[in-house]
Amino acid sequence: MQMAASALAPQFLEQLARIVGDADMRTDPADRLPYAYDNSRRQAQPQAVAFATAHAEVRDIVRLCNEFLVPLVPRGLGSSTTGSAVPVAGGLVLALERMNRIINFDPANRALTCETGVTNSTAQEAAGASGFFWPPDPTSAAYSTVGGNLACGAGGPHAVKYGTTRDNVLALRAVTGAGQELRTGVYTTKGAMGYDFTRLLIGSEGTLAVVTEATLKLTPKPEAVRTLRAVYADMEAAAAAVSRIMAQPVTPCVLEFIDRASIDMIRGYAETDLPQEAGALLLIEVDGMAAQLDKAAAAVEAAARGAGCVEVRAARDAQEAGALWTSRKALSPALRKIAPKKINEDVVVPVSRMADFIGRLGELSKQYGLQIVNFGHAGNGNIHVNLLVDPENQEQMNHAEPCLKEIFQTVLSMHGTLSGEHGVGLEKRPFMSLEFDAATLELMRGVKRLFDPKGILNPGKLLPEN
Repeated sequence: MQMAASALAPQFLEQLARIVGDADMRTDPADRLPYAYDNSRRQAQPQAVAFATAHAEVRDIVRLCNEFLVPLVPRGLGSSTTGSAVPVAGGLVLALERMNRIINFDPANRALTCETGVTNSTAQEAAGASGFFWPPDPTSAAYSTVGGNLACGAGGPHAVKYGTTRDNVLALRAVTGAGQELRTGVYTTKGAMGYDFTRLLIGSEGTLAVVTEATLKLTPKPEAVRTLRAVYADMEAAAAAVSRIMAQPVTPCVLEFIDRASIDMIRGYAETDLPQEAGALLLIEVDGMAAQLDKAAAAVEAAARGAGCVEVRAARDAQEAGALWTSRKALSPALRKIAPKKINEDVVVPVSRMADFIGRLGELSKQYGLQIVNFGHAGNGNIHVNLLVDPENQEQMNHAEPCLKEIFQTVLSMHGTLSGEHGVGLEKRPFMSLEFDAATLELMRGVKRLFDPKGILNPGKLLPEN
């Protein structure tokens, strides 16, 4: 379809002002700039920004954009690392950050309904006051919205036991790209009626509909948590331990790993009590009833031990648990200091192939002359691959894309997937055809056309051109 020209029609802006009011519109370039980029560091200026405060306003704005063929990009707080909130086609950014109300909290049915501008941490606080939590817990929880979590299918450390966003949402309220209002899902934790539009919209990155409300499925907080840290001589030993841990009956609530390159980086940045022979590290948490936790933690610890295990330490209290997490928490600031322009991918491979994959990354690091640092959610094979590149080093930048393509091809050859929790956006859009065949992609485009026949919603994202 033909998208809007660089300047929006005066009639469009007049009608937009009638919907949201002059105070909730921005057309000045300086006011639009904060809505031109997200955490991917990509940037493109919209022609206008509108702040919606209610579902009816969202509906009317989508219908108006249909009438004038104006590209529309729904946006939370811009924490996406894949460029999914960047308005590459210009048009209107629909900011949902002011739709931040908790609509209903129903502990009897373990449900919380909120507008999608609510931050993850705010939803957690509301649920936590009555002894519940919402399992998706990305590191950006303090500044990522529920809508953003829905858009990319966010996960986090607790996904290994409790699942990702797709597993923890009961129902949605939304407006399709055609301006149709719809409600998806059920209020109960069980339902088998019709197609599952709730799971379809989750992960669609605002390309099918603008989600305005979500009913979250809550989980009771565990009575107690135990923390363990296991150190291994190499990644092969750590990966074998992960397979053993995940094969026994007690599922840890957290199972994180960092590789040798990450450990070396931490040593250069902060003091650590890690043994010198440490080649890989697992951070493990087990939760449940206090009376049963000793036995559960012992079972996980036994599985963690084995060939190549250097040591396993268990925390006796919260202070010691915090100390065991020190090394992992030091990694992110070390990366920000040493490699502020890193390329961060979040691929997933089967747990049994983690060691092979990390080994292949070591080969690619030498082949392309790029430092590669890896950490992530070991329990489900979700690996954050970090290519440390200097944008001013043209040789490194020339090597980055072919290296990435080989990484992605390796992932798929191991029956993995190219994104576990960050989504596709702009960054992985060119690689969609590696994971999906032409027929599957065309079916996806057909779904897009049904929900958004004029193609106004978040154009240029997720699906590659035909």
